[in-house]
Amino acid sequence: MNREERIKSVLSCGDVDRVPVSVWMHFSEHDKDPRALAEEQIAFNEKYDYDFIKVMPFGTYSTQDWGNKIKFYCTKYQEPIVADPAIKTLDDYDKIVELAGIHGAYGKQVQLIRHISKIITPNTPFVQTIFSPLTTLKKMTTARLLDDIKENPKVVHQVLDIIAATTINFIKLNIEAGVSGFFFATQCATYDFLTDELFAEFAEPYDLKVINSYADKTYFNIIHIHGDNIMFDVINKNYPCNCLNWHDRHTKPSMLEARKVTNKCFLGGIKEVPYFVDGVLKYDSLLERSTPDDVVIHVKEALDQLNSRGLILGPGCVADPKTSEENLLAVRRALVK
Repeated sequence: MNREERIKSVLSCGDVDRVPVSVWMHFSEHDKDPRALAEEQIAFNEKYDYDFIKVMPFGTYSTQDWGNKIKFYCTKYQEPIVADPAIKTLDDYDKIVELAGIHGAYGKQVQLIRHISKIITPNTPFVQTIFSPLTTLKKMTTARLLDDIKENPKVVHQVLDIIAATTINFIKLNIEAGVSGFFFATQCATYDFLTDELFAEFAEPYDLKVINSYADKTYFNIIHIHGDNIMFDVINKNYPCNCLNWHDRHTKPSMLEARKVTNKCFLGGIKEVPYFVDGVLKYDSLLERSTPDDVVIHVKEALDQLNSRGLILGPGCVADPKTSEENLLAVRRALVK
């Protein structure tokens, strides 16, 4: 089977010659150069013979065009940080207007996708990373968002609608450029942040508007549920996708538990748990701290949970870029029968 055939089959829980796999990480030295980032991601994928590319724009790209000031280091192990949030007062919400998908930082990510589509190895799926509207807003408002949700809900709704419309504008251009699908990341589907009622009002309607804009147009559509204490049942039941990704080796449910309630394909099995300290990304990384033999054991434990069926092997979230070549090769080696 080629890579595309393998992915398409596993998404329907069909037979595959082996479990497909990918690992993704930030290549922060290329954050401001979409062509260089495209070439680096393809070279990385070919080096380790992974089955698909999760495209890795910097994590706050969806906020910069609305005034988030981003500090870029453009060095290998230093991800950009928010130096100054766009929304510090209630009046700042009025500055948020709908943007074209080719505008500014969004436009650079369109360039990234267009370049990947031109030079990628044939039959290699690639998915663009997008964020839920509430996640984007959270990154622009920092600590004030929950207060605004409770005290100024109308304003928050208006801005979420604008962010959703802009995201859809961006999605359309990615589809035209040939993406296989989207990696829709929500950092808000957690009971540590929202109640069911607040999620149903301020997250789900806008998430669904975005997801429904591509759900029947692309074949490889992943939802990433970030964090602890996640709303797995809500996402699984209400969100149209054919692949779920979460911190399955760190927080509930395990893949074995999740398989009892859904037949969707799972992307996961490798414990990577990034977290933020004062806005700086840190890593709790099994891949970085383990030996190659430990990585193989860890992978085989994941495969055993599902008997290798309906599974794409990958990290629960972004991997530590300090992971050694030996360990990245061990991930792939663990799948050789």
